[in-house]
Amino acid sequence: MYSAWVTIYLAFLEGFGLIISPCILPILPLILSASLTGSRRRPFGIVVGFVIIFTLFTLFSRLIIQLFHLNPTHIRWWAYGFLLLFGIIMLSSTLTEKFSLLTARLARVGSNWSAVNNTEGGFVSGFIFGGLTAIIWTPCAGPILAAVIVQTIIQQTTVLSGLTVFSFGLGAGVPMLIIALCGRKIMQHFSYFKKYASLFRKCLGAIVIAVVIYLVWSEGISTAYASEKNISVEDPPLRDGLLNPYLAPSIAGITDWINSMPIDLDKLKGKVVLIDFWTYSCINCLRTLPYLKDWYQKYHAKGLEIIGIHAPEFEFEKDLNNVKNAVVRQGILWPIALDNRYMTWLNFNNHYWPAHYLIDKNGYVVYQHFGEGDYDITENNIQALLGAHAKITQPKTNYFDLFSASLTPETYLGFARAERYAGTPNIVNDKAENYQFPTHLATDDWALQGTWTIQSDRARGDKGSAIRMHFSAGNVYMVMGSSTHQPIHLKILLDGKVMNNALVVKDHKLYTALALPKRTNGMIEVQVADPGLEVYTFTFG
Repeated sequence: MYSAWVTIYLAFLEGFGLIISPCILPILPLILSASLTGSRRRPFGIVVGFVIIFTLFTLFSRLIIQLFHLNPTHIRWWAYGFLLLFGIIMLSSTLTEKFSLLTARLARVGSNWSAVNNTEGGFVSGFIFGGLTAIIWTPCAGPILAAVIVQTIIQQTTVLSGLTVFSFGLGAGVPMLIIALCGRKIMQHFSYFKKYASLFRKCLGAIVIAVVIYLVWSEGISTAYASEKNISVEDPPLRDGLLNPYLAPSIAGITDWINSMPIDLDKLKGKVVLIDFWTYSCINCLRTLPYLKDWYQKYHAKGLEIIGIHAPEFEFEKDLNNVKNAVVRQGILWPIALDNRYMTWLNFNNHYWPAHYLIDKNGYVVYQHFGEGDYDITENNIQALLGAHAKITQPKTNYFDLFSASLTPETYLGFARAERYAGTPNIVNDKAENYQFPTHLATDDWALQGTWTIQSDRARGDKGSAIRMHFSAGNVYMVMGSSTHQPIHLKILLDGKVMNNALVVKDHKLYTALALPKRTNGMIEVQVADPGLEVYTFTFG
């Protein structure tokens, strides 16, 4: 539940910010060294290859890792090895020449592009070099890249996921291109650098090797930390743990507690704590609850504490009674803290619903996961920190299909975040308006019929109004409520056929509008029989 364009923009800034990160240091010397040879098009080929191959590799790497049961830690060590090999190649003039000839030959295999590439390498040669560099670099980005990969997981469509990762790669590629172009100009205009180009390349190779050694040393420090803090690294190991664990931030600014008196994390030393950021109308959060209940039942007596940090997305989610009712309705037994001022959210620098932070017995965050899925990994890590051993039932993950770009994304009806509206007239802010359905709605578009008042975070419909959406999904959910606090009766139609004639809306919460046996591309229409319906968002699964 995250604004699409903000996600893409932040991904670009995160990629651009890598210029000051240690994980980019091994790459910049490679890019600069490779850009000093070949035609003027080669630097552009390198950066374009880097961005495109990085995007594709990142989108499919998670699927590949899960399909072949690969260990991400082993992949990262292989990447370190390849970077070290690159550094050694740069130290040797003979190896550098052979490597340049290899990339030039690969660029000509299966194509007739040799006319646009000289023997030193042109755009295509640079593209291949940049693509190889991206594949090697992706696992090394580790913690910084992890946040962007997570964003691709929690999005509801691969188009948005692809744009997010592409934006990240573009952000990383822009400073690379600037450095590559400036490097060529420096070498072209200063005969001193030309004379000592070989020495310069060798110095860059030494930098690559030095940085790889530093990264390996940092990883060793993290392993030593795990040993010192008695974090189990064997039977079962801590999987996908943080490279640099950090002291858990405080739980602060809580307006109310449910199921508990106020809790101080410092007083929970000696226990394993799972912090769960959620909000009760979020379908992704609700789908994690069965797993949380299972872990609480199995491990609470062995030292596991779960603390739910309820961080509202909508104004009605700040109401204590609404949250209490949701806690009772969902059968939640662990403490729930209402973070209505987002102070704990900010302390953890969190950005997602749901988000899980696993804290060891010494008060350090050693594992974190955003979005749905990886329940087996989280349970494995709970066992590792507790020293408990139990059978882990393979969960049913709720990842969207990576190969399907047609799943309808979450759609907000308030004017602040409304997208893909296709009705007549255009949305009028904070004023009652009579709307009309269009004759045609494209997939993912929506429209209104009758009198609606569009506010910043919701659309309020009068009696006799209706809403249509052309969706592609198996399930359709709607966050709704009654502004009159009286029951509102809805009729749900799919492609003109009545599917539900008895949906009643009163409390502000998530409602299931359609639950279909398989994925469907169709038109849902919601007809309102009573005044005061408030619709906040459509979500899909």
